[in-house]
Formats: sequence, C-alpha cells, structure tokens
Amino acid sequence: MGQQQRNNGQLPIQVLVVDDSAVVRQALTAILEQEKDMRVVTAADPIFALQKMQTLRPDVIVLDLEMPRMDGITFLRRLMKDDPIPVVICSSLAARGAEAAMLALEEGALAVITKPQLGVRDFLHESAMQVIDAVRAAAHSRRMRRRRPAPQPGPVARAEVPTFGTTTDQVVVVGASTGGTEALRELLSAMPVDCAGIVVVQHMPEMFTAAFAKRLNETCRIEVKEAADGDGVLSGRALIAPGNRHTEVIRSGGRYIARVSDGPLVSRHRPSVDVLFHSAARAAGSNAVGVIMTGMGDDGANGMVEMKRAGAYNIAQDEATCVVFGMPKEAIERGGVDAVVPLHMLPNAILNAVRRSRRDG
Repeated sequence: MGQQQRNNGQLPIQVLVVDDSAVVRQALTAILEQEKDMRVVTAADPIFALQKMQTLRPDVIVLDLEMPRMDGITFLRRLMKDDPIPVVICSSLAARGAEAAMLALEEGALAVITKPQLGVRDFLHESAMQVIDAVRAAAHSRRMRRRRPAPQPGPVARAEVPTFGTTTDQVVVVGASTGGTEALRELLSAMPVDCAGIVVVQHMPEMFTAAFAKRLNETCRIEVKEAADGDGVLSGRALIAPGNRHTEVIRSGGRYIARVSDGPLVSRHRPSVDVLFHSAARAAGSNAVGVIMTGMGDDGANGMVEMKRAGAYNIAQDEATCVVFGMPKEAIERGGVDAVVPLHMLPNAILNAVRRSRRDG
C-alpha cells in the first residue's frame, strides 16, 4: 500500500542518508529536500542508522561505504539479509571507491552516485538532478531475488580479438539504468564468444564505468571494456559507455566504431541511451538490434522508435524481471519494441534477432 501511495504522490519518500561527513549529510539533505515529495533523516554511521530505523523504516537509504564502527558493505549485507530496503551508494571519485561501489552493487545496491565535492551552492545542477533521479528510481524499485554471479572455475575462455579486430556485420546496442548492473552481468555472461559486437549505455558516474567493465571482463567469455573514442565494435566484444560521456556507433569504411564525446544531458542523462540508439539507427539501420532494460524514466524510448523506423529489431526486458519497469514501458508504449522477454531469455532473443538480420540481409 505504501509504495502504491507513493506512486500516486500521496506519501513522501522517506530517505535515510548514512554518511560520517556532516558536510555530505547537509549537502544531500539540501538537494533531496528541494523535492516536495522527499523527507530526509540522517545518521553519522550504520549503528546510528539502525537505531533510527527502529522507529522509522526508510523507503531508500543513501549509503557511504567508508565509515567508523561499521563499514557500508557490512551494513548493506545485513540489510539485504534482514530487510532489503533499496540502497543507493554515495561514493567518492577514486579508484578505491569505484571498486568498493562495484562490490556493493553485487551485494544488492541499486545505483551509485558521487559525493558532493563542495558546498551545496557549488554543486552542479545536473549532478544534483542525478542524485534526485537515483533516489526516486530506488523508491519506485521492486524487490527482486538477487542472483550472485557464478564463481568461475578458472580462466575465462574468450574470443580472440586480433589487433585490427574482427568486423561485425550486426551491432547490438543496449540501454539500462536502475538495477541494470546486475541485469547486464547476467546478459553479457551468457553471450558466446562469436556474438555480434555490443555497445552498452548503463547510467553510471564517470570512473565507475571503468571498474564495472573490468569486473564484467573477468567473468564473461566475451571481452568487455570501457569504450574509448575510435574503439572498434567487434565480434566477441562489448563496449561500455564511459560515465559522463555520450557514446555513439558510427560507420567507418566497412566497420563500426565507437565515438565518445562530450555534450549536454540528453533525456536527463550523459551518457544517454537515446544518443546511442539514434546513432545505431543512422549507422546500422536494419543491421542493428536494440535492447532496452530495467531503469526509470524514458531514456532510449525515442531512439528505439527511430531504430525501428530504420529497420532494426528491438527487444525490451519484461516487467516481471525489471527492478524498475520505466524505460522498457515507455519504449513499448511508443511502439518501438518488437518483442518483450524476461531477463533470462534476453541472450537467446538477441542471438535469434542477429541470425534473422543476417538471413534477411
């Protein structure tokens, strides 16, 4: 009842900010309480948070990872075991912070945001907007049974990618947001070494996408790397759009390459799924397969419509397996989707769509 009332705007979203920095707590409170439907309570560490949760169960927890008395990962694991409240990780822009954030996502956190580096006045408007969007998406998320990545018995067999690359005739473009990191792990881990080249936009801050790609590369049979400008879109390779940079697919002679660039927010995001999908429509047309996955908002919906007009085949993750059925729902309602399938069926659906494209081509 509570979540339904929040969806209808009747109840405020109760947010618990857990961070040992008083400056960060103040900044996040000021940002979130700009929204009329958000109420913020703060705690200096997980012990204080647990005490406050005895009288108030929050809808979302914004969690620091490095704190005294109990670290964020330990607190997160306790939450996921006893009472899996949606958690957004608030992390520093550092390599150590990125690795810890990736572990937190594997342990059940839904999203990562970066800590305010300065006082509220100097905190960029678009960064504040991303904090608000992440918390709102977490509040609208649904509880999913978590699937831990299967341990690898030894070195992962992967595609041989020569220096000059193996060209891909078809391109698979994928967009995801809240809940997408673990969904993408499941999807990419199932892709065979000879699959068509893949380009992914996952809404995530800069620096964290490199850590995300690295962890995926350790568990997938295909190569997974953070996209750099000019990277080839190759068979057996998935490129992850870098945080805070738009990524497009362009045609260069007889092959596809990634173009990584700056630019304004598109559909409230950078990187934007819409930017990727529009580029795939232009560059690949009927040789493209589009995939829209879990996430809040409508990023990717317009681009998917454009892809379909250009002859691409588009697939959406179904509501039952989405943490947030926002982005797929918008794409479906706008007529851009050819098939709706559960997460565990996405790999085969993509492979069948690629085979169809090759046969029809």
